[in-house]
Amino acid sequence: MAKQDVSAERLKEVTDEIVSQLRRVVIGQDRAMQHVLTAFFAGGHCMITGVPGVGKTLLIASLARIMDLSFRRIQFTPDLMPSDITGTEILEEDMSTGRREMRFVRGPVFANIVMADEINRTPPKTQAALLETMQERQVTIGGKTYPLEQPTFVLATQIPFEQEGTYPLPEAQQDRFMFNVMMDYLGEDDEVAVIKASTGYAEVELKPLVSKQALLAFQELILKVQVPPSLVEYTVDLVVSSRPGNPTAPDFIKEYVAWGAGLRASQYITLGAKSLAAMSGRMTAQPEDVQAVVAPVLRHRIGLSFRADVDKVTVEDVIVRLLESMPVPVAAH
Repeated sequence: MAKQDVSAERLKEVTDEIVSQLRRVVIGQDRAMQHVLTAFFAGGHCMITGVPGVGKTLLIASLARIMDLSFRRIQFTPDLMPSDITGTEILEEDMSTGRREMRFVRGPVFANIVMADEINRTPPKTQAALLETMQERQVTIGGKTYPLEQPTFVLATQIPFEQEGTYPLPEAQQDRFMFNVMMDYLGEDDEVAVIKASTGYAEVELKPLVSKQALLAFQELILKVQVPPSLVEYTVDLVVSSRPGNPTAPDFIKEYVAWGAGLRASQYITLGAKSLAAMSGRMTAQPEDVQAVVAPVLRHRIGLSFRADVDKVTVEDVIVRLLESMPVPVAAH
């Protein structure tokens, strides 16, 4: 059997092939594609936030087909119970012996890619059950622990403006998502292209490009990407400066931010920069890699104050100003 090519150059080729296929079905969402793929190759979970009809579900389902991984979709509803997603034990009788015993029936979280559709529509008890699968990569039922098959990804969707009948995710669970990816309305030209493609008869066939073994190998490769010390310090400075209680935080942070990002943000920015560098064919991260992943990492880890609401300042505004306030280190070569 030929030795598998696992290199940054090969990952770049694979990434280009994946994007090329995705563009056949998902139009005008290139930035969202890049962010989801960056988190995917880094092994992180991803939240996708956007208005209805921008292709959130289509992007996730298409990616699952290209990755050649097992895929399960869970439609989150107010009556969804924890056992509906994790699985449950049932009492089963052996007809030949009459003996009864408990058997565990696996739920839909036992898949490589789990799509949690409209995750904020289910109560906290069910959200907490999903939290264990995200953090521990396992399910505990009746005192027994069942490990999930690797790799495991939770790709969740939510609509940003609906409040009635929704249960906002606790900060602890939001923190388990590596990225919060935004998908906005399409431009007019892209919308025209979608209408033409979606109302016709032609069917697009997506071919599997990445096996489970290859994906795990690429994840190991990304961990080997080098990050210069100055870039690590730059990342930590960005995250620390997002905390209003820090003496060195900029004045606009103290004015508009109620709580800032924690340690996991620094870890995910660094890991995201490594992933993006490898996807670009490089084994050393650059400042532009860090800057490209700051927004999806921080936008769900910064809480705004009442003053921000009054002055109509958004999280995106805060992140942009935070990046502008930090001196960028010289790129390493």
